[in-house]
Amino acid sequence: MDIHAESVPQGRVVRLVGRLDTKTAPDFEKEALMWVEEGCRGVALDLSGIDYVSSAGLRSILVLAKKLQSVEGRVVLFGMSGVVEEVFSISGFDRLIPVVEDRDAACKTLG
Repeated sequence: MDIHAESVPQGRVVRLVGRLDTKTAPDFEKEALMWVEEGCRGVALDLSGIDYVSSAGLRSILVLAKKLQSVEGRVVLFGMSGVVEEVFSISGFDRLIPVVEDRDAACKTLG
């Protein structure tokens, strides 16, 4: 999986490409927690490039969301489609973490 992070005034917009699974989730989680340690308080995750997400991938996003919440920050998701959108819906993650349509809406949600 590739991680493309871009700094914006609201925090970071991060595009994930590939699979977010047991093999790649630990690297994503490590990098994401580093952003928070560096002072980032808002992360917009672009999941349009993700073609598969496992429970380990869901867990890594939840860990990021909880870490951001502990420092009064937040994560927002956008760009989901197909199987990935279905996994988030079935798991209930779309009720735990804000999901918006596009990058502009994600940045507005971050504030």
